Amino acid sequence: MKIIILGAGQVGGTLAEHLANEENDITVVDINEERLRELQNRLDIRTVIGTASYPNILRQAGGEDADMLIAVTSSDEINMVACQVAHTLFRTPTKIGRVRSTAYLTRKSLFSNDAIPVDVLISPEQVVTDHIRRLIEYPGALQVLDFAGGLAQLVAVKAYYGGPLVGQELGFLRRHMPNIDTRVAAIYRRDRPIIPTGDTVIEADDEVFFIAARRDIRTVMGELRKVDRDFRRVLIAGGGNIGERLAETLEHKHQVKIIEHDLTRCGALSEKLDRTVVLHGSATSKRLMLEENIEDCDIYCALTNDDEVNIMSSMLAKRLGAKKVLTLINNAAYVDLVQGGEIDIAISPQQTTIGSLLTHVRRGDIVNVHSLRRGAAEAIEAIAHGDKRSSRVVGRTISEVDLPSGTSIGAIVRGKEVLIAHDDVMIESGDHLILFVIDKRRIRDVERLFQVGLTFF
Repeated sequence: MKIIILGAGQVGGTLAEHLANEENDITVVDINEERLRELQNRLDIRTVIGTASYPNILRQAGGEDADMLIAVTSSDEINMVACQVAHTLFRTPTKIGRVRSTAYLTRKSLFSNDAIPVDVLISPEQVVTDHIRRLIEYPGALQVLDFAGGLAQLVAVKAYYGGPLVGQELGFLRRHMPNIDTRVAAIYRRDRPIIPTGDTVIEADDEVFFIAARRDIRTVMGELRKVDRDFRRVLIAGGGNIGERLAETLEHKHQVKIIEHDLTRCGALSEKLDRTVVLHGSATSKRLMLEENIEDCDIYCALTNDDEVNIMSSMLAKRLGAKKVLTLINNAAYVDLVQGGEIDIAISPQQTTIGSLLTHVRRGDIVNVHSLRRGAAEAIEAIAHGDKRSSRVVGRTISEVDLPSGTSIGAIVRGKEVLIAHDDVMIESGDHLILFVIDKRRIRDVERLFQVGLTFF
């Protein structure tokens, strides 16, 4: 597939890295020559220096025969104009645009072929906000992912000493919970992936990815780790777009406070939010944290635009008594360094956003893609089509599907029913299959499984 990526920042660079390793023809456009040079030194891609919305720059990037344009520059306006130019001059089939401002996002009628022709809108702040909200809903989870409209969920937890299943074989899980169907899709042990079997033994500190129907998630989590009490008191550092959206989402069911250093922004937040307490001050102020009884805080969320402030304030909050700390970190190199020590959960916004983009790039009927463990693996939701003659999966049991190495099927969603993947489950046309892929070099093979042959009409 020939893809033009506009913007070589965190999201654009990470996306180029994902796609260049999957045999795509990638061109990246940016005004920053140094950033483009750094990408080209690492990846087999083309680069073009220039303003992403200019017609001559898009033509130079190969706009005349591009299959897809992904506009993820830091400017909403450049992204929107680039999509318009690509549509008007080159009839580019698929145009994806990153738009951050709610002033645009709340006017859905703006985005159509009769107005601004953006086929897929991506809002990173909303994606990250939803990700954090799910983590707050499930205390103790490292990652929570929705599939099939939320009917099934994939959850990552760390197995702790003293947990009921630590030291037990996975086959014991089924006997221990006979009324709840779940499947462990993968285990990461000392940063190495393990495709689990029935005799795999769970060890303390394993990162366990399991899938279950949404209604059963909390029960399964309780078997893998000590159950954390629900988060009620939330303290947010940073009143930017993500901080504001998170507070707005949580304030009617939680006690929420925001620390914001800009006085004007504090006033704006006070007007927009109904029940959230807005505090003017520094996120790294020990005095302010003590005054606000940080020791009573269930979860501290550091969401400023400054990685160093987020990391230092999180460490301070933890030492002063916050039960859990969640930290937003833009620099991917920092994420693995800090998570698991005093910082309980480190979130990379570009890795969280990347799944939304990959969903629209994958071949076959792929409706959901989630990046796992900062890009080390992927969870994919694909729809099976056809019949036994035209499809590689329909009309076969799970044990009969020739899955690529490092790939497992976790569950099937059929209508409103969640079927955990056991070897004898038969796959039907229209089923949503949830797959876990730990070897990303096999993504293309996974996609081919869901491409229908010519005999299907």
